[in-house]
Amino acid sequence: MEATFEDVYRAHFRFVWQTLGRFGVREADLMDVTQNTFLVVHRKLPGFESRGSLRTWLFAICRGMARDYKRSARIRREVVVDFQEDPLPSAQPETQLEDMANQAVLRSLDSILEKLPEKLRAVFVLFVLDEMSGDEIAWLLQIPLGTVRSRLRLARARINGEIAAFLALLGHRPGVKRCLCN
Repeated sequence: MEATFEDVYRAHFRFVWQTLGRFGVREADLMDVTQNTFLVVHRKLPGFESRGSLRTWLFAICRGMARDYKRSARIRREVVVDFQEDPLPSAQPETQLEDMANQAVLRSLDSILEKLPEKLRAVFVLFVLDEMSGDEIAWLLQIPLGTVRSRLRLARARINGEIAAFLALLGHRPGVKRCLCN
């Protein structure tokens, strides 16, 4: 059974939104870029061949849209920086201090991801955050499985290094806790 555009939009809006954000689209521009992404999806959906999953196909479109977004920012001489806007209200009430700490951690993680080269970031995001298998990532990015594993190892090493440097700035001793991205 073929998926309708409306079904794809409803089922995958959040995934597209998050993927674009992880690839550096500013919060202020996320809605526009997400809508533009779904315009591409609408145009290309009739030609979608279900050799891979719909989610990996959407990821590839998001990746291209984020790349175009960053390229066009350079042409307009913009610097793509995301200033945190008011966060969405959470289900559980937090104290102001907890909320500030959570926001700081999220900004730090976004900053660390932003420092990764796009090839490493793509593999890391797909594997760790989107929970895709190595085989799915290899198919999506059209690279050998060994390259997926190598890029994931390099991404983890760089992220661990960034986290260690960040913790050192805060006065934490190295080796006290192991990074969660392993």
